[in-house]
Amino acid sequence: MNVNLLIGGAAGQGMETLSSTLSKILQKRGYQLFTLQDYMSRVRGGHNFFQLRFSEDPVLTHRDDLDGIIALNQETVELHLPRLNPGGFIMADEDVQLDDPRLITIPAKRIARDAGNPKVQSSVILGALLQLFGMDAEHLEDWLAAKFPPNVVQQNLQAFQAGHGLLESRYSEPTLKKSPNMLIQANEAIALGALAAGMKFYSAYPMTPSTSIMSYLVRKSKEAQVVVEQAEDEIAAINMAIGASYAGVRAMTGTSGGGFSLMVEAVGLAGIMETPLVIAEIQRPGPATGLPTRTEQSDLKFVINSSHGEFPKMVIALRHPEDAFYQTARAFNLADKYQIPVILLGDQYMADAVRTVAPFDLDRVTIDRHLAGEEVVENGNVYKRYALTDTGISPRIIPGKIPGTMVNVDSDEHDEMGNITEESAVRIQMVHKRARKWELLKEELLEPDLLGSKTPEVLLLGWGSLHSPLSEAVELLNARHPGKFGALVFGDVWPLPEKLLREMAGQAKTILNVEQNSTGQLASLIREVTGIATQGSVLKYDGRPLSATEIEEKILEVLS
Repeated sequence: MNVNLLIGGAAGQGMETLSSTLSKILQKRGYQLFTLQDYMSRVRGGHNFFQLRFSEDPVLTHRDDLDGIIALNQETVELHLPRLNPGGFIMADEDVQLDDPRLITIPAKRIARDAGNPKVQSSVILGALLQLFGMDAEHLEDWLAAKFPPNVVQQNLQAFQAGHGLLESRYSEPTLKKSPNMLIQANEAIALGALAAGMKFYSAYPMTPSTSIMSYLVRKSKEAQVVVEQAEDEIAAINMAIGASYAGVRAMTGTSGGGFSLMVEAVGLAGIMETPLVIAEIQRPGPATGLPTRTEQSDLKFVINSSHGEFPKMVIALRHPEDAFYQTARAFNLADKYQIPVILLGDQYMADAVRTVAPFDLDRVTIDRHLAGEEVVENGNVYKRYALTDTGISPRIIPGKIPGTMVNVDSDEHDEMGNITEESAVRIQMVHKRARKWELLKEELLEPDLLGSKTPEVLLLGWGSLHSPLSEAVELLNARHPGKFGALVFGDVWPLPEKLLREMAGQAKTILNVEQNSTGQLASLIREVTGIATQGSVLKYDGRPLSATEIEEKILEVLS
């Protein structure tokens, strides 16, 4: 069973409750899931929809074609009917008009109205939908009890039972083993990765699609003993995080492209202060307000070149929820070791999508603060915050840990003691000192994931959240042309890892880049760093995510 459903309607009609409840029930029954939401930037009205794909086998990304449409209004049918497979179904209330044998009408609104609560319409639909798939209501009551008061739970259960008795089953459910898998969004995985890494301070100003990082941390703040501060703006948020990091705790901030535009001066502050900082930048289409609830990969070069001056920073593009968890934890170690800002790049597609993942392995997470101790003042030595070293990394201590020792930092250029200077020779020394970190940092870069053929004729290049769509697209392409296609999907993007890229590019006949921006920013970066050029591109920038079938079609079109 590999089923792709779409639940659509206007904002406020209960789609989120219906989708999340159905997802939880399916996950508890042992299914693998991927859900994608498409929503407009408004509280009520407009057209929103959820796509929910489930199977007994791993599901990594969304599909374009639909096996079922659950329409909460007429508009949903009209917009999405062309995507429905011939053997699919449309489930809608009896007021939806359509001359199509695939239409299944149920009196959901009437049943909900008779029950005295129009809002339980979604439970009627849920009951009918599960009956269609031959499933019962196991785990439903527990899920409802966690969200609603007892009287509302009973109303929903009654509505569910009414819906469950309306239809006959069309599908037979396979026997599945219960699994410990989780349903999680990448933003939640970022938050969990930060907590696993020992983060104790998070400051941010709400901005879609990054806000759910902060929301999740707020819910866990007491349990995890972490301070979550909603700042008055993004400038305050990043400076608070820098201050907390200077004071000795692991600190993080998060935003989207517009908010990061306000943060860039302080990115340079962290750079010259050599204060560790982790920043999550969850992309959405710009410039300015752009499309607040849509997706894009258009901030790569902006983030790499953020802030004026020259100083080391690292940029990691997160590829899926598991990657988001482990790379966030890794980012804190790298920020502490090299005393640099580390920027995590995500996007709305990955942030809001929900996917089944195995429980995270905490044994893979290590915490290394890379802090110096009292040895820095032994034998009467004076502590130098910016001591010149062969690696460019100076001993860092927490203020107040060593009595009588000053930890002097500054946004102006400074000498080894942290005192402001305008001496030419000292300026050159400090520029070189900070730059020396690059060489060590490059030794820790992770090579991109190689998908598909190990000896491809056609090499696809992608980054970040395109990992899952590219993985499935390469499978589809190799099913047509066995062994012909491979893909490199980058996580570490700055500094750019070059070894595997040069090796694969040297043997491929054709190199194509696949990106969700209009200018091919990864391809441009690769050419700038390595001289390797692509021979064609698949670019999408309408705010909607690329699917595997879309990539497959576009690649074959480019090659034809």
